[in-house]
Amino acid sequence: MARAWPPPGRRRLLLLAAPPALAAAALGSVLLFLAPTAPATARGDVRAAAPPPGAAAAGGAANAGAGDAEAAAVPPAAGLLVEVSGAVARPGIYRVVKGERVSAAIAAAGGLAADADPERVPNLAARLKDGQQVMVPRRGASGRAGGAAGSRTSVVSLNTASADQLAAVPGFTPELAAAVVGYRAQYGGFTTTRELVDVLQMGQADYQVARRYLRV
Repeated sequence: MARAWPPPGRRRLLLLAAPPALAAAALGSVLLFLAPTAPATARGDVRAAAPPPGAAAAGGAANAGAGDAEAAAVPPAAGLLVEVSGAVARPGIYRVVKGERVSAAIAAAGGLAADADPERVPNLAARLKDGQQVMVPRRGASGRAGGAAGSRTSVVSLNTASADQLAAVPGFTPELAAAVVGYRAQYGGFTTTRELVDVLQMGQADYQVARRYLRV
């Protein structure tokens, strides 16, 4: 006679063990479902912390904009109006940058003319002043002949003499005489004869000759 499977005793044990096993499996499923979700990965965190695309370019543009604003806030250098006359290529009135030298004014007028007297060119390193006249003497225009000089020994006033009287002074040229008259009309006159050198750029050698025949 065949025996039943499982035996009655083992069947009873299975029936007793089944409910606790099922309960444990159900509890494990509940705990797994209620477990917290995993945190963001490290790779995701790095991407979030990185600056947005174009941030460096935007920062550079902002710095450049700040630099342009600072540059725009600096006022441009004031210009000087000077008159260049005598033996230059293009006599006239020119605007030069403040702080420039006499050489810049002569260069603006096209440079020295062919008949410029190299011995009596104004001091090229002197700084320009607003309203100044730069006069370049012409070669042979001073009239320093001995007989003529002997007839021009009278002292004349730098502030009242006419252009013809000044042109007759040894060391003067017609251009310098005209510049003296123009300076008196614009600024009211001279305080010392030295202003012929300091303001009108008369050559030092010519001034040493002329000063003996001048007063203010």
